[in-house]
Amino acid sequence: MNMNRPLPELLAPAGSIDALLAAVAAGADAVYCGLGAFNARASAKDIEPVEFARAVRLAHAHGVRVYVTCNVYLREHELVPALDLVREADAAGADAFIVADVAQVRAIQRAIPHAEIHLSTQTGVMSPAGVEYVREHLGVERITVSRELSLPEIANVCSVGMPIEVFCHGAICICYSGACAASALRRGRSANRGDCTQPCRFTYDLQDGKGNSVNVQEGERLLCPRDYCSIDHVRELVEAGVSALKIEGRMKNPDYVFNVVGAYRRALDAVGAGSWDSDVAAACKRKLGMSFNRGFTDAYLRGASGAELMSFERACNQGLCVGELVERRYEEVSVRLCAAVRAGDMLEIRSTPGPDAPADVPKRWPQVPCPVDAKAGEVIDVHCKRKVEVGSIVNRISSVEVLERTDAALARMRTELESYSSDYVPAHVGRCVSEPLGLSVEPAVPTARGACLSVAVDTPVRAAALLHDVRVDEVAVRQMALDEDADAWEDLLPRLTVMLDEPSRMIDEARTRYLCRRARKVICRNYAHMQMAKEADVPFDVAAPLSATNGQSAAWFGRRGASCVWLPDELSLDEAREAVCRATREEVRVGMLVCGYPQLMVTEHCLLTAEGPCPHSCVACERRRQERYLVEASGARLPVRVDAHGRTRTFDACMLNRTEDVDTLLRFGTGGFAIDAMLLGADELECAIGTLAAACAAASEA
Repeated sequence: MNMNRPLPELLAPAGSIDALLAAVAAGADAVYCGLGAFNARASAKDIEPVEFARAVRLAHAHGVRVYVTCNVYLREHELVPALDLVREADAAGADAFIVADVAQVRAIQRAIPHAEIHLSTQTGVMSPAGVEYVREHLGVERITVSRELSLPEIANVCSVGMPIEVFCHGAICICYSGACAASALRRGRSANRGDCTQPCRFTYDLQDGKGNSVNVQEGERLLCPRDYCSIDHVRELVEAGVSALKIEGRMKNPDYVFNVVGAYRRALDAVGAGSWDSDVAAACKRKLGMSFNRGFTDAYLRGASGAELMSFERACNQGLCVGELVERRYEEVSVRLCAAVRAGDMLEIRSTPGPDAPADVPKRWPQVPCPVDAKAGEVIDVHCKRKVEVGSIVNRISSVEVLERTDAALARMRTELESYSSDYVPAHVGRCVSEPLGLSVEPAVPTARGACLSVAVDTPVRAAALLHDVRVDEVAVRQMALDEDADAWEDLLPRLTVMLDEPSRMIDEARTRYLCRRARKVICRNYAHMQMAKEADVPFDVAAPLSATNGQSAAWFGRRGASCVWLPDELSLDEAREAVCRATREEVRVGMLVCGYPQLMVTEHCLLTAEGPCPHSCVACERRRQERYLVEASGARLPVRVDAHGRTRTFDACMLNRTEDVDTLLRFGTGGFAIDAMLLGADELECAIGTLAAACAAASEA
């Protein structure tokens, strides 16, 4: 039976010119690429502007659209050059731009009114309320929603009637996109700037408060998820009404792009023709297994996020099983095949010691070339110097067939590319873009003024005490703390500012709406929160992951009603100064965290599943009430808190303390200072409040 809905666009990654050519050859409907700057894959080869113009012409000749990623959060001095890049790409024929920073969205709309803008997944839209707010206030043409959504949630978001793009395949960031500060704060390279050091792929231990390991998993990659694979759910995604299926992978090789795009092209065509069945799905999945993968998971689509999501042992390519080791000899093994192989395929023997093996016998993962072509059911002999165990699974991690097919396709496409001219002139030459947009980057003249002192607490006792402390202007509480014992906080709510949770999904909506009605003020972390705050007519602030990393973004949030815009913790003092100076010109109050342990990431996955099977009762879970630390290889201990919904928040091992910089921050116009007391001792909190209160009082008197 043919589908009633139109097939979604198949959107492929193009981290290089060859990857773009591979995607076009394999049947992509659209590709997305970076142009060397201001995109969320700083290490990608990207495409040079001159070559980009030719590539666009080739893509358009094949009916393929080309999108340019501009999906990082910009600093003040980057707004004009980022717009210049968009102008160049637009002149070269780009069809749309994938953007995260609200200041850049508005700048593009003013400077290039015809430009099509897609809102990046970095913005964290994941519910109908978020879609409605974006549609009304940002006016973009498409939204890429979070990977964590289940199939019912995706259908619910699509029902709003705005074009929705979902990821269908590839690597998963364990943290909600746009909410990760781990790489920036721990290693000085920002994920929100496209320069992630991939801390989720590192080794960790999970320890209790006494330093004892509580990890019972085979492996130490406690933050490493498997790769997203939706091939078994393609028909359901079509039925949900998605507008585009997006393949992750701008860091992947052309053979990966060619093979993965080909698999999803076959799947979508089968759905459209009414010939989709389990056999086609299995064939597509086998094809996907011939390219790089960390093992596949569809857990999020099924509404799960436990241990089945994770690849605890390894963060590298795991391939797909093609056989089992049946005999071991001196420097040679015999493998019985369950799938066909080609001479030159790279095989990996996953050798795990048996239950009777001595404790010091290690696991081994030797990689060996396949010597012959052979079919399923045959036994082949393979040279292998390392000692491996009979019964070991043998995986193929590289396919000669895929490489050959890719090379042949690229040869054809490169020849075609050469036929297109490159008469390209940068669009911004001789053009002043700052004046008509009002994008001045000159610093404002700083002025000293008083600032609001806000203290975030984690217990009702602390909250009640601070509400009577005349030095504190505002007492705030994280929603995760409220949800631990809602009754104990209920009478205090009308006097508190509630910092809402970063995710805002279907399951969160009722609670969020209630808090908007009851709280003195809320701090919005998601566009959905802004929609609900507007409907409840409650005062609100804005904080990351609604990230304002420049003054124009802060000003936009201020014009939408935010009483204070809190800057992300990863900004340096110089970067914060640029943002604050511009925002104060717009009469927008901007605040900063000056004392506390910054949050590194929030994950839907419960890290405590590393301790054993999940009891599936988050509220009653005893593990959550015990002290836990994620321990880096360096020995640094990162505090872990799991909330009543099973979401994990990981905090920095080092306290951020900018109390000595308060005078400087006041001079360039900072209007709010926050202390996060959740992990602070009583003496630390009292010292921070005293220092800040004195500095603010002195500034007010001056």
